Amino acid sequence: MDFEFTQEQKMLKKMVRDFAEKEIKPHVMEWDEAQIFPKDLFHKMGELGFLGVVIPEEYGGAGYGYVEYAIIVEELSRIDGSIGLGVAAHNSLCTSHIYMFGNEEQKRKFLVPLAKGEAIGAWGLTEPGSGSDAGALKSTAKKQGDYYILNGTKQFITHGTYGDIYVVMARTNPEAGKHGISAFILDKSIEGFRPGKKENKCGMRASDTSELIFEDAKVPADRLLGKEGEGFKNALAILDGGRISIAAYCLGMAQGAYEVALRYSKERYAFGKPISAFQAIQFKLADMATKVEAARLLVYQAAALKDAGQNVNKISAMAKLYASEATVWVANEAVQILGGYGYVKEYPAEKFYRDAKLGTIGEGTSEIQRLVIARSLLRD
Repeated sequence: MDFEFTQEQKMLKKMVRDFAEKEIKPHVMEWDEAQIFPKDLFHKMGELGFLGVVIPEEYGGAGYGYVEYAIIVEELSRIDGSIGLGVAAHNSLCTSHIYMFGNEEQKRKFLVPLAKGEAIGAWGLTEPGSGSDAGALKSTAKKQGDYYILNGTKQFITHGTYGDIYVVMARTNPEAGKHGISAFILDKSIEGFRPGKKENKCGMRASDTSELIFEDAKVPADRLLGKEGEGFKNALAILDGGRISIAAYCLGMAQGAYEVALRYSKERYAFGKPISAFQAIQFKLADMATKVEAARLLVYQAAALKDAGQNVNKISAMAKLYASEATVWVANEAVQILGGYGYVKEYPAEKFYRDAKLGTIGEGTSEIQRLVIARSLLRD
């Protein structure tokens, strides 16, 4: 379905699909096997506006809305979820945080190169001991003259190794709980700041994930992003929009896995006919297609409501929850339909299977999404 896309949105969808088929598809397994982060590809995507999708043109962005953003992430993820994830993390987290809460000087200095794709963005909230309970983070930032001195460790940070500009959260007032957390803009010139261990992951292997280490890192006071003590509150607002992009990359992977299974079912013969002629396979395909379309409706409804300026706290959590869990299910069925071939790397089903699971974990687990939805229902 086209969710009543405009002609311009349909053209964008085709352009992104063609780009993904040409620039990403030939390299998917090479990047996955060697854990290669394709930085040159990201600069190409920056030139096309993929790294500043919802950022206004005055700051170097494409000036699109969230529907276009979801289209871009879906189409990239249809070929490789790692690339869709990277685009989503760059746009929704680091870049959007600076756009939404940065001052004009910060936007000109940091937002513009991010939106143009001249710099790669990373966002640091999660720590070794605070994932779902993000407000329990232990990193500290103490004001000393014209600097904040940061100490601590961040974990599971997308683009942690290859990022150029980072937004990180640290505790400026240890006594104030979540209200004592502030956000800061860092780059690799900051003394005492460095990337840590790069994670060796099950899936999403072309997406760089690593630690960030702060050892008396000297951060100029003018790098404080937003007001002191409002970093956690602002981070939650960022995550509302971020869930839409995560839902979109899950949708793209589900679509890709479904297409692989559908195509294979028409080509693979058993007992003298294509396996798609058997009801057992037909029912699987029917269920897969239904889940993909249901996810698509939720994703684009959330995107459209975001563009309309509505509160998307509940709907974005619903979209992320359903799309991520549907993707795991669809990818599993794709492997089953391909049988033995679904379990070998010559066929793309196994990569969708490995990549899919992250959607139920990153940017809020399925359990946290259910908590967000339930709180919204009870509050309403």
